[in-house]
Formats: sequence, structure tokens, C-alpha cells
Amino acid sequence: MGSTFGQLFRISTFGESHGGGVGVILEGCPPRLELDIAHIQSELDRRKPGQSKITTPRKEADQVEFLSGLLEDMTLGTPIAMIVRNKDQRPGDYKEMRHVFRPSHADGTYNAKYGIQALSGGGRASARETIARVAAGAIAKQLLAKTNGTEVLAWVKRIHNVEAQINPVKVKFEEIESNIVRCPDQVTAQLMIDRVEEISRQGDSCGGVIECVVRNPPVGLGMPVFDKLEADLAKALMSLPATKGFELGSGFSGTFLKGSEHNDAFLPTKDGRLKTSTNNSGGIQGGISNGEEILMRVAFKPTATIRKDQQTIDADGNSITLAGKGRHDPCVLPRAVPMVESMVALVLADHLLRQRGQCSLW
Repeated sequence: MGSTFGQLFRISTFGESHGGGVGVILEGCPPRLELDIAHIQSELDRRKPGQSKITTPRKEADQVEFLSGLLEDMTLGTPIAMIVRNKDQRPGDYKEMRHVFRPSHADGTYNAKYGIQALSGGGRASARETIARVAAGAIAKQLLAKTNGTEVLAWVKRIHNVEAQINPVKVKFEEIESNIVRCPDQVTAQLMIDRVEEISRQGDSCGGVIECVVRNPPVGLGMPVFDKLEADLAKALMSLPATKGFELGSGFSGTFLKGSEHNDAFLPTKDGRLKTSTNNSGGIQGGISNGEEILMRVAFKPTATIRKDQQTIDADGNSITLAGKGRHDPCVLPRAVPMVESMVALVLADHLLRQRGQCSLW
């Protein structure tokens, strides 16, 4: 079962939703990087459950513990091990669902593949695994910021059919964090909150779209053919639970344009850097970052567990009516924002180290 991501800046995650805890081992982080531990914890706080009325009521402090790799908050260049211990796990909530395949969950496919499944909370398929990604991603963010001044920001663009019109160039972190749905458009944010509450009262769930921008990215990240930067970003983001789509730059809307309308014209510069008049490419051309802002969108499906009765089967193929139990988000998007940022940062940090070893000597 694959639990490792990245080549040089590499993470291996472990733990289950209702086990003892969730953790990560980060290898390849350069030595002598001074870390802001409080910032790592604050990133985990953005992801943790029970933070608002529109998230799961599960109560977890999600306090990170460092087991190795640091000396007085300075990286040693050795593997960095972090763990967050589960405190409010309730495997008993899933007792009645043993050997029952919840619709659109991983239960059925896991059982078909492995002949066994984690019976409480989805195990490794649970979004609780993303604690590890966010912890490692917080370190990747600090590496990118200190070496290149790179900023990674994500926000909720749409929930169900309520969509915000946002200029990615102007979005600020404080605007994103100013409301519980993490949409920088305050008027639309309230409409989103109302929609989530309305759908939750019906015993149902909803999905939407998260948008992410990378400001001041390093130039030259990514490689032709199989290791294109957008290909690795797509894999990273589509590895998150509940994701169903990925767009870069103009995305699918670009298919309505002609080449003369879509091409990003290069502008003359005095420093030799690349500068374009438009950014339909989303900051990546030929699989390589050109220095313009990298703009992405990720689609998340509605939460699979709902309180309404659904038809399903058990492990023996018998028909069963199931109403979901346990503690679940009616909409995953507000808590998925730091997950998206973290996966993007991990990809960029990995490609940054790979670029340092491959760039031209002349």
C-alpha cells in the first residue's frame, strides 16, 4: 500500500483514523532550516475537526509532536518524524457498519483488493491521514518562503452552486481566514455557510471547488515528458480524499478559445526573466514553471457519508438499507484548504531540490 510521496523532498505517512495516531516521516529537508514550530501547529489547527458549526463535531487538539530531525528548532538534515495522537477516536460508532459497504466510500474496493478493510472510520482512506501531509507541507512552505519568497494560498471558490468571483492576484491570507468557510469574498462566504447548513439539516452533503495560487514561484521547476510540473501537481492534489477534478490556468474554459486568444505573449524585459501579457498557461509552459503565478482549481465531491437512507450491500452481497453514522463534515472544503496548500508546497519543494541538482552550470 503506497504511503510515500516525493523524490528528494519525500514524505511517508502512517496511522489510521481511529488508531493511536497519525504521523509522517519527512526525508530530504536541507539542514540548518530554522523552523517556526508555532506556524506548523497553526496549519494543523486550520485542518483539525470541530473548528466550526459546519465541520465534524469530533474534538481533537491535533497537537504535533516532533520525534526526530530537529535541534532547537533547526533542521539537522536527518529524517524529521512528527506524530499527532488521536484523542477522540470512537471506533464503536462504526459497529453497526461492519462488513457493510458504504456507498462511494473505499469500503467495497478495499475489501475487493485486500480481502480486509479498516472497519472504523475508513482507516487509511480517512481524511484524517492528511494531518501528516499538512504537517510536512508546513515545513515545505517555510522552505519555499525562505529560499525564494514563494507564497502558496488556497481558498474556497465554490460550494454546491454558490460561487465567488475572486481575483486571485489580490487575495490575502487574512481574508481567507476571516470566515469559517474560507472564502475571501465575505458576502458569498455567508451564502456558502447558509447553503451548507441547509443541506446538512436535510441529512445530506455537498461538494465544490478550491482555487489555489502560487506567488513568486521559482523559475524552471518541472521537466519535460513524464515529470511535468502540472502532472505532479495533478497527482498530488488528486491523491487527496474526495477529489474528482483538476484544472491549471484556463483549464477546461480554455477549450472555448482559439490559439490566438489563448496564447500568452512574451513581453520584453531587461533582466532576462520571462514575462507574459496573460497567464492562460497558469504559470507552467512545456511542463516547466515560467515564473508567473501558478493557478489551479481542484474539485471535491460531496461527503460520502450522509444521514439519509441509502441502498447498499454487505460483504456477502446481500441488499441492505444504510443510514450513515459517526461524525462527518457536511462539506469537506473549508478544512481541505490547508490540505491543498500543503500538497502544492510539497510538490514545489521536491522540484526545487531536483532543480538545484539539474540546472545548467553555465
